[in-house]
Amino acid sequence: MGTPDFAVAPLKTLVDSGFNVVAVVTGEDKPQGRGRKVLPTPVKEFAVEHGIPVLQPAKLKDEAFLAELKSFNADLQVVVAFRMLPEVVWAMPKLGTFNLHAALLPQYRGAAPINWAVINGETKTGVTTFFLDKDIDTGRIMLKQEVDILPEDNAGTIHDKLMVVGSELVKKTVEMIISGDVKTVAQSELISSDTVLKPAPKIFKEDCRLDFSKDGISIKNLVRGLSPYPAAFTTLKIKDKEMNVKVFEVGFEPDSSGKEVGKVITDNKNFIKISCQNGYIQLLDIQLEGKKRMKTEDFLRGVKL
Repeated sequence: MGTPDFAVAPLKTLVDSGFNVVAVVTGEDKPQGRGRKVLPTPVKEFAVEHGIPVLQPAKLKDEAFLAELKSFNADLQVVVAFRMLPEVVWAMPKLGTFNLHAALLPQYRGAAPINWAVINGETKTGVTTFFLDKDIDTGRIMLKQEVDILPEDNAGTIHDKLMVVGSELVKKTVEMIISGDVKTVAQSELISSDTVLKPAPKIFKEDCRLDFSKDGISIKNLVRGLSPYPAAFTTLKIKDKEMNVKVFEVGFEPDSSGKEVGKVITDNKNFIKISCQNGYIQLLDIQLEGKKRMKTEDFLRGVKL
């Protein structure tokens, strides 16, 4: 059960390893891109190419869907980047249902674990497999694998690293369950009285707006954690018109001279700097609304601030 590219890699690993994947459950086909062309999910595309039956329920409690799901008589269900399942679905297979989560649980429970780990300036993240239960991301843990977050990483590069590591962890977890050699740990055992749990809630547009009253490192981390998607943004005045600009990469230049926050400094050729709490944020890779993404010097060839 899964929808985006992140879920395709573990599915491919299971198929390539010779496991009998009897069906996939994925999201509905949706209009995408500028042409709003209706496209299948990446998981559906892979399943169709490999002759695997595809279920695309609008509602997971729909009687017809539940009957069809039951007819496949699956021993085990694997969930990667899907949606919250009702008990009638996750309790169906005799060996249970497990999920691959893109964080080291119990930290970063929620919809956007990759983004929030980078936004918060973590130097490590990882993937976890756990059995589903009634609450979201709280089930008993089977396996974990750590991954370093390097200074040059952003949400996109971490997504790709975790996708590879997560695929192998899914395979290992399936093998462990089939062999009957499953050892699980309750998440409550990993939470002590001084543990601070960091959540990973869904990201909304307002979360992506840059606030230059903050310090440079936290602004830089926010940009990294939202790049390439959904992308941080700010507003620049171009020909007396305020326009939104997506920001994919920035530099930080510390400065303690106490400049007015949010002041734009540019030579209109090579650089755009914006003053923040403790220095300057240099815009390096940006996209003006309605235009292509480009390096700042290319952007300044066509636009004067």
